[in-house]
Amino acid sequence: MLKFSTLLLATIITYLASAQPQSQKKVLLLMGSRFELTAIHENANLANAGIEAAIKEITRIEKLISSWDPNSQTSMVNRMAGVEAVKVDKELFDLIKRAKKISGLTNGAFDISYASMDKIWKFDGTITKLPNEEEVKASVSKINYQDIILNEEKLTVFLKNEGMKIGFGAIGKGYAANRGRKIMLDLGIKSGIVNAGGDLITWGKETNGNDWSIAIADPKNKTHVLAWLTVGEMAVVTSGNYEKFIDINGQRYSHIIDPVSGYPVKGLKSVTIICPDAELADALATSTFILGKEKGLGLINQLKGVEALLVDDNDNISTSSNLKLNYYENNILQETINPTLTIGNEKN
Repeated sequence: MLKFSTLLLATIITYLASAQPQSQKKVLLLMGSRFELTAIHENANLANAGIEAAIKEITRIEKLISSWDPNSQTSMVNRMAGVEAVKVDKELFDLIKRAKKISGLTNGAFDISYASMDKIWKFDGTITKLPNEEEVKASVSKINYQDIILNEEKLTVFLKNEGMKIGFGAIGKGYAANRGRKIMLDLGIKSGIVNAGGDLITWGKETNGNDWSIAIADPKNKTHVLAWLTVGEMAVVTSGNYEKFIDINGQRYSHIIDPVSGYPVKGLKSVTIICPDAELADALATSTFILGKEKGLGLINQLKGVEALLVDDNDNISTSSNLKLNYYENNILQETINPTLTIGNEKN
């Protein structure tokens, strides 16, 4: 009887252990960035299958929106600029339509036709002097989201002027993160993270039942935490100028270019956007950076469910009206409560 009870107890313990949520993770290069996908489920095989399905979906999206792939619909739209409209999949059409809506919301601070810009600003160490005004003016002459003509009935996209181009560098990873989450949710993965090179979205809870803890890196020192957030189902995206820039005559110039002026933006070191949608957060992070502190926060405070944390060039911190931070001191990362993820050290 004792042996039977012991065996039964061991079986129950083994069953309960196997029924506990398990975290599966995969890190790989997608869309030119480091992607980290995490799935939590009692069934490790299902969790891994969910990750693989999400990777397949993100790879599909990359082929759809890539301007580097000559066979993509995006490349076809760019080749036919000023010539004729191009019929595209509804998915791509809708993405462009949403992008144009954000352009209107931000008065052109966000504009997917930024890809038309001539590459007069290079951040590979080859520039030793600033481009002249004529070069800058010419480089942005074909940027105008209003010249992206959409035909809803025919699902066509027409770039009005020859030489125009569209690109999804400021929204594509966020869209991919959204889709990766949806694919895993549809497969029954109720908790997880898709981290698309710093554009991340979370859902559910950690294996211990706690909400996800997301740390925001300090622009002055990436091994330090500026703040951390406790989130459930939320996207957190950071854009910064401290990874990719050029220095000319002692002046730092960010890789984030204002599509209206054609010059690198000044005033902010980093912008973190928190909202339920990674695509929107991705677009708003860049837009807020370009708009600057006052106009940027003015916009964010008008948007329901969207919050922001900004660090200016003087290391002053500003937040949107309703942002609640659990941690708000510059302590070394190892001395914090070990947040699940740290963002703000990717090259956005």
